[in-house]
Amino acid sequence: MKKGKIGVQMMMLKGKVEELGVYETLRQVRELGYGAVEVSQIPMTAENVAELKRASEDFDIKIAALSAALEPMIPGMPGETLANDFDKIVSDCKTLNCNFLRIGMLPFTTIGHKDKIMEFVQKCDDVAQRLAEHGIELYYHNHHIEFQKYDGEYLLDIIKNNTSKIGFEMDVHWIHRGGLNPVEVLKNYAGRIALIHLKDYRIGQFDVSVLEGGFEPGKFFQAFNNVVQFAELGAGSLDLKAIIEAGLESGSQYFLVEQDDLYGRDPFDCLRDSANHLRELGYADWF
Repeated sequence: MKKGKIGVQMMMLKGKVEELGVYETLRQVRELGYGAVEVSQIPMTAENVAELKRASEDFDIKIAALSAALEPMIPGMPGETLANDFDKIVSDCKTLNCNFLRIGMLPFTTIGHKDKIMEFVQKCDDVAQRLAEHGIELYYHNHHIEFQKYDGEYLLDIIKNNTSKIGFEMDVHWIHRGGLNPVEVLKNYAGRIALIHLKDYRIGQFDVSVLEGGFEPGKFFQAFNNVVQFAELGAGSLDLKAIIEAGLESGSQYFLVEQDDLYGRDPFDCLRDSANHLRELGYADWF
């Protein structure tokens, strides 16, 4: 029976990496049962790359994907980019036996401007061609902003229909927040998906304390909007079984657990809850 591999998106562990280091963080990830990680928002220093490699080998953890920006998110923003650090990023992929590279989001200065977005994704497609020569595939990660329509067409579909080399790392929470059914979107992108972010979607508790001392519109509406939350798998409303099966049929290899906001919880506790739910759904042998 065909199956995928469940892993962890390390963005939610960046605080643990700062506290414990890469090696100890991945040891604890393995203790929770996860056998793959996607590296994101972890500085790719020589030391961290070496520790990722050592932990990967010692704990049998697959480095499913690395992250890279094509260019700075805003002009002058520090950090590695494919435009300036192509050879170094390729070298890191080779060192870590990783053949997937993902771009986390649109540059902030392009959002809302179709012409700028299309210029950006064309550059992505061109870089994807260069990366393919090194055996590396480039993937683009969505948020909700890609479900804005331009001339009656969703931006994500425009990106797909005007590129040929980049794939799509589908984030099912952000698809749902964008107003679409993740199952249907995954089916429509069959053959262009290898990576999926699993995170649940819930409506949390309204913070009634904002009403103490009188009504302030700014405070009220911030609390009102903030009831939309990221959630541990099983703690929200998404049909995760249907999502995972659609993802598998559409070609996804890795299903990466992520939670953008932990609301004060320890990330390892959140990952434990999500892992337990996935086992309850029947995916114990995907870890």
